[in-house]
This record gives sequence, C-alpha cells and structure tokens, in this order.
Amino acid sequence: MDIVLLGLPGVGKGTQAKMLEKTLGIPHIATGDIFRKAIKKKTALGKKAESFIEAGELVPDEITIGIVKERLSEPDCEEGMILDGFPRTIKQAEALDNILAEQNRGLDISIFLQAEKEVLIKRLSGRRVCVDCGATYHIENMPPKKDNICDECGGNVVQRSDDEEETVKNRIEVNKEKTVKLADYYRNQGILEEVQSTGGIENVQNKLIKVIEAYR
Repeated sequence: MDIVLLGLPGVGKGTQAKMLEKTLGIPHIATGDIFRKAIKKKTALGKKAESFIEAGELVPDEITIGIVKERLSEPDCEEGMILDGFPRTIKQAEALDNILAEQNRGLDISIFLQAEKEVLIKRLSGRRVCVDCGATYHIENMPPKKDNICDECGGNVVQRSDDEEETVKNRIEVNKEKTVKLADYYRNQGILEEVQSTGGIENVQNKLIKVIEAYR
C-alpha cells in the first residue's frame, strides 16, 4: 500500500509514520533520511544533493525527485511505503504519480493530518533533536530520560534553530499554502482523507489505521 502523509510542521507526520511502519510492515520514507542515505552511499544524485546542502541552499526539484525515485525502486518498497516530507509541491506530486505509474502502481491514499496553529507552535517550540542520530523528543510530552542526552545513542539533544518560536510561526505560514494546494490535488483524485492530529499519539494512530483500512 502506498501512502502519503501531508500536514504542516509539527502536526506529527514523522511520529505517526514510524508507528505505521511497524503496524503495516512497509517502510517509512522521510525526505531527510533518503538524502542522508544517498549522500552516505555516494550515489551520483547524493553527491549533487550534498553540494546544495553544504552551500545552505534548497535541493532542486529534479534532484529530490531523482533521489525519491531511487529509494522507491529498492526491494523493501515493493509492497508499499509511507512518504513523509514528499511531495512538497504540485510538481513533485505529479512526478510521484509518474514514478509509481512506471512501477505499475499508484498512490492508494493521502492523509492530511491537521491541528490548530497554537498546538503546532507548542509542539515545535518544545521539540528537541539528537545531533547524532536524529531521534526526536519533546520537553513536555516525551523528554529524554537524562537531560539533554539521547536515549538511543547518548548524543546531545538540542533545540534546532528552526524550532525557535518565531521561526516556527514563519515556517507554518510558509508551508500553509503549499500544503493546502497538495491536499486539493489529492482531493481531486478522490484519495484524500483528513485526520485531526490531537487527542494523544495512540488515539491519532488508531484513527489513521481506521482510515487506511477503508482503502485496503
């Protein structure tokens, strides 16, 4: 089953996707992760992406799309995948449709996770990330067992600069229009479902499973 999770920053896409990965037995594919993997493997596209990232620039669409295509061609994706962070634009959404069509498959469902802006700001400004392994925490909901020390690898847990409150507010506004356009794109295909990402992590996961089962 091929699934795309949409939503504004802080809505919980990554957290929910990781849980779905275990429940459904298909890989969670996050854009940041596949960039890191392609760079580590020194693929041609990975090297190109690295040059933009090191320069502090956005990776162009054609490189991002190419890296996603490489990842979706790997054996563990044959039974499906959960995409988180891609597509971000209509151009990327159209490219994803083409990639899947080349593999004689198509996107089964796109889920638009939603929460009030105030909730998103609180979630993001309280988020902390391990600088070594990327594990995420929250100062209120899920702090590390030892202050500022990662439970997974023992690395330092910090607040990213883009999770500071003023930056968070700007990120939400910048992403809002793009996300709504993507939601409309999938709504027009008849495969969009909207799920409120509030009421606790397990509760949201149960809502997602119920929605997904209706499309299986």
